[in-house]
Amino acid sequence: QLIELTRPVDAHLEHVEFPALLQRLSPHLILHIFASAVLERRLIFLAEELSILSQCIHAVAALLYPFTWAHTYIPVVPECLLDTVCCPTPFMVGIQMRHLERVLDQPMEEALIVDLCEGRILRAVGDEEEILPIKLQNEMLMSLNRHNNNNNVHTSEQVNALVSEAFVQFFVRIVGHYSSHIKWSKNGSGTFQERAFCKAIASKTNRKFVKKFVKTNMFSLFIEEAEKSRIPQEGKW
Repeated sequence: QLIELTRPVDAHLEHVEFPALLQRLSPHLILHIFASAVLERRLIFLAEELSILSQCIHAVAALLYPFTWAHTYIPVVPECLLDTVCCPTPFMVGIQMRHLERVLDQPMEEALIVDLCEGRILRAVGDEEEILPIKLQNEMLMSLNRHNNNNNVHTSEQVNALVSEAFVQFFVRIVGHYSSHIKWSKNGSGTFQERAFCKAIASKTNRKFVKKFVKTNMFSLFIEEAEKSRIPQEGKW
């Protein structure tokens, strides 16, 4: 008996279900969520089914590739830990819809609350539309809408690849020049030149966003890895 096993070309797409996210949220809302996640804000996802919560939160985290969410991450919060939403630090959590009233009663700081059942945002900071550079935001929106217009044409793996590519290209275009601004010493270690890196960005809107993004933990951790060795990081883009 011959058994064939296949895996995605990109390991980071294993167990990721972007179609689950696209079926429940409009491309416009997905970009608002992505913008909030990129700036490491507090995100709360609500749904009745545990599988929907875990699939959608995992998909949102995967949109950040090649960066990694570096804060509290609980796809399904048990009832005994609902006060997690009071945490002043960034988090990405999933909560069953039956706990909504209890969550809203918590003395939480600003957070993006997403209703996956109705496909809407229940609570927002208010500036989500303005976080990402408008030109790049529109390009990602076009990519996501293109998928929606051809929804029956693509397999789940194809959708994953297409969606991931759109968001990876966003990072490539906005911070893909990072390797040119790592100063290497004779012993092989590098030092990131943040000021020169930001100054090299011609677009004012792109530079405004990047100046905020470089202060996030996910960018700092990525650069720390890049500073350790030239060879592994060069293949990331």
